[in-house]
Amino acid sequence: MPLASKTQPSIQDVAKLAGVSLGTVSNVLNHPERVRDSTVKKVLRAISQLGFVRNDAARQLKAGNSKALGLLVLDSANPFFASLARGAEDCAHEHGYQVLIGSSSSSQEREESYLRMFQEQRLSGVLLSPTGDPIHQISQLRSVGVRAVIVDRQSDDQLCCSVSVDDVYGGRLAVSHLLESGRTAIGFVGASLEIKQVADRFLGAQEAMAKNARATLERFEAKSMEVISGREIGLEILKLNPDKRPTALFAANDLLAVGLLQAFALQNSIKVPAEIAIIGYDDIAFSQATVVPLTSIRQPAELIGCTAVELLLDELENPNTHKHKQVTFQPELVIRDSTHLTTINQ
Repeated sequence: MPLASKTQPSIQDVAKLAGVSLGTVSNVLNHPERVRDSTVKKVLRAISQLGFVRNDAARQLKAGNSKALGLLVLDSANPFFASLARGAEDCAHEHGYQVLIGSSSSSQEREESYLRMFQEQRLSGVLLSPTGDPIHQISQLRSVGVRAVIVDRQSDDQLCCSVSVDDVYGGRLAVSHLLESGRTAIGFVGASLEIKQVADRFLGAQEAMAKNARATLERFEAKSMEVISGREIGLEILKLNPDKRPTALFAANDLLAVGLLQAFALQNSIKVPAEIAIIGYDDIAFSQATVVPLTSIRQPAELIGCTAVELLLDELENPNTHKHKQVTFQPELVIRDSTHLTTINQ
């Protein structure tokens, strides 16, 4: 069992207990092939007895490199970002890297705090899903030698690589589907348009509406992009006179769509899709298991995370030949029961 101690045992403590030099302990930790087997065993016994843990941060600081990457997302509770993180972690692991994950919760203050911590830890690179305009943050990271890739939105300049989905096209795809099914009174449910992804999806919805003179689009602003906010909007819609309610709702993500479904199911007063069709965005795994299986716009979340890691590692490993790329994936429409009616008479 490790010896009880008030402080973390040091490499000097290991050397003293094993009766060897500091250089020998260092070789056992980093180049065991250079040390006799009997000495290796003696040092390892001392490490086990003391409960010594090597300080990789200090070692990497001295060496000037790190095998750790940072990933900062807008909301770690959102299954979309969880899938994105899984793709990033799997890809990084294949290349011998690890990923430290943080969530800004859409707070610029928290974002800045995490980015400072990533810099202090001397991470080799950062994947950032920014809360706002990322130019300042990316410039700051690069000024201290930390490379960065923007994820889930496109970079507006050539400062760094980015990996995103065409959210304008996704919004257009969602509303076009609703219009094609005969719905013309459409509501858009999303948080503030200051969130770039929400603004782009709403823009796509507006572009689709422009092709149908009979159609109307009403925006319902949610407090957040979470289930509870979707439920609150659903309850607001329930208070409207039936002839004033939209006949279809496009939610800016699946969590909001789930909240809408919950509100309508709990009150048992609006049938989906007979009275109101609902389409979400992201196609999270839970979309298929909702009370009414949810039609959604699918984003390749894991592929986004993996591609971002590959671009970051290319810049780290090939700094002289690397060229910044803006990779944009096209979303897909996945039709399920929540919109599955061919024609609605209005």
